Amino acid sequence: MAAIFNALPGIEVPVGSINKSLAQLWEDTAAKGGPAPASDDGKATQVNFVLHLGFKTTVEDAVEQFQIAVDFSKRSPCRVVVLCPLPIDDPGTEMRAKIYGECHLGKTKGDTRCCEFVLLSYPFAARQYLESQLSVCLITDLPLYYWVHRFAAVHRLNDYQYLLRRSERILFDSAIADAEILSFAWPRPGAVHDLVYARLLPVRQSIGQLLSGYEAAALISGLRAVTITQGETLTAEGRVLLDWTRERLAGCGTLQNVVFDRQVVADSSLRLDFKYDNGHSFSWHGDLARKNACIEADFGAGRSALHIAVNLLTPDAALSDAMFF
Repeated sequence: MAAIFNALPGIEVPVGSINKSLAQLWEDTAAKGGPAPASDDGKATQVNFVLHLGFKTTVEDAVEQFQIAVDFSKRSPCRVVVLCPLPIDDPGTEMRAKIYGECHLGKTKGDTRCCEFVLLSYPFAARQYLESQLSVCLITDLPLYYWVHRFAAVHRLNDYQYLLRRSERILFDSAIADAEILSFAWPRPGAVHDLVYARLLPVRQSIGQLLSGYEAAALISGLRAVTITQGETLTAEGRVLLDWTRERLAGCGTLQNVVFDRQVVADSSLRLDFKYDNGHSFSWHGDLARKNACIEADFGAGRSALHIAVNLLTPDAALSDAMFF
């Protein structure tokens, strides 16, 4: 993690003067003619956002996630704290800190959106002081969001109850997380959101918008099987889409003897099929590599087919959706 901390952008500062150093950062930027907020109000900061890089994070991955957080800040100005824990056997005892800031111009000259980053590298010996340091780094009275990324041992999350209990939303990505995270005993399960679910928003919308045009009773009458066929790299997406479909269909009425199943194919496709015993049919078939999909349906009024463009949300858009919706 020292390599990650060193690779991420920012200016190293004493841990005890982070806020003072951030203020000086903007003053220096403005003095050089760079984009900077005219005042604290000019930052228009909306949220606190903690990105926690687990031990499975590589340097390249950390740089990528950092950029995603920067891209997200263009949508929602924020104070981001990036946690870079050192290995448990690291002999160090001191925290290190970096600061980083960017301002982005919006649609108008007066629309300036700024983000502030605080990067904290900490050894296990300093873990007990982390909450105290976080309280200094975070902006009072703003909501807190917590992104858990590539934890090597999910049970280690229990060491961060401060973040788990205080955060408005807790985010993780089940496509890359250890499978154990799906059964972790979250203290506030309702606050936990999977980024896979958020990325699937365009897919869920395209399916939901078409099916909403039919009576709920027609969708479950005679329904015998619901099958997801997923590409080899879309295991998490297939699981999440099947769970979402089961939940939505259950809202239409009682499901009797309906089999829910997933199958794997060797391509980048994602497919959802409803099988009926009364002649009805429904199929959504998307090729996410080519960014297109086809929807076919027949609920008694004849077969209809619709070709649409579809893609997963970008990482920064998925973060926004998972946080606020």
